[in-house]
Amino acid sequence: MATTTPSFPMTRGRCPFDPPPELGRLQAEAPVSRVKLWDGSTPWLVTRYDDVRTVLAGPRVSADNERPGYPSINAAVTASRRRAKSFINLDDPQHAAQRRLLTQDFMVKKMEALRPWLQRIVDELIDGMLAGPKPADLVEALALPLPSLVICKLLGVPYADHDFFQRVSKKLIAHDTTEEDSLAAVDELLGYLRDLVDRKNEEPGDDLLSRLAVEQLRTGAMTRDQIASMGRLLLSAGHETTANMIALGTVALLENPAQLAQVRESDDPKLIANAVEELLRYLTITHSGRRRVALEDIEIGGEVIREGEGIIAANDIANRDGAAFPRPDALDVRRKARHHLAFGYGVHQCLGQPLARVELQVVYGTLYRRVPTLALAVPVEDLRFKRDMAVYGVHELPVTW
Repeated sequence: MATTTPSFPMTRGRCPFDPPPELGRLQAEAPVSRVKLWDGSTPWLVTRYDDVRTVLAGPRVSADNERPGYPSINAAVTASRRRAKSFINLDDPQHAAQRRLLTQDFMVKKMEALRPWLQRIVDELIDGMLAGPKPADLVEALALPLPSLVICKLLGVPYADHDFFQRVSKKLIAHDTTEEDSLAAVDELLGYLRDLVDRKNEEPGDDLLSRLAVEQLRTGAMTRDQIASMGRLLLSAGHETTANMIALGTVALLENPAQLAQVRESDDPKLIANAVEELLRYLTITHSGRRRVALEDIEIGGEVIREGEGIIAANDIANRDGAAFPRPDALDVRRKARHHLAFGYGVHQCLGQPLARVELQVVYGTLYRRVPTLALAVPVEDLRFKRDMAVYGVHELPVTW
């Protein structure tokens, strides 16, 4: 058992793709142990794959960030999530009821139907990058525009406003944002979305916010504020996570040329899909852990977590558990990794994962084939990694070809 209580989050080591070395040590020596957060609280950190699944699967824990003992990321995140509470911080049956409203919009079959349209967008963005100056910033040229265009189309948000919501979203996921700035940012975004919901109510289109306005707002089932809060979650999550996976996944492949060659040279959609799952596992860009609070006494990994105590299920290091993934620190695009925890697990696992998978499959299956000489324009150690953000990635990605 650890003799001291380490601080969380922990510092990454030399390899920018690996979780912090201290997490690996805890997984081996004290897989369920206390850590100290920013506010002095000491929740339990759960690090092994099976234990993380046990925590996230059962009804014995709560995702409600307003319950005493909930291990919050920082004061700013706590304030913003309480100001605009979404279903990811609700428990069933409220969570299930709100989630069901969106299930039809993210069904696998519906997301697959977007593939030809996504292919056209990706090809057009790559055309634009190749026609422009070298080096290019892959974040600005492809990684950020693609998911932003997609989530705007699905929600019915004008893409012309993307600079606004990207700026606000960055404030909401930065660990150094003050509580005052976080509340100002969430209020700004909610105000924008409330106005947009009103416009959708007056003139509905073929999009998610229009459907909610017609089916929920007009019937009194949901308020304008509730729909705006739901839209805020989808808008932010829908572009931040995929954008970072596109860029960081590219860096990981460029640093592993044998793996990149397999992706670039394959015309097998199954291998591309497999590579997506492995990169999701290997990188696990939501690296702050899944936060819960115990609703009753629970025994996990030989430790008793008492009712009311906080739990952080560390899915990043769980995805590096050798018991679940042999040679876990190696990137292997042929590995069967679909059981990874990058999207979480249980009832709260990511609603938008079918969309993310299709987007990443199209990008990874196109970019390296169309630009076979793609290379980093700077040494990897000169890249600015998002160590201070709730979603890990790179701020810019200078590439050449």
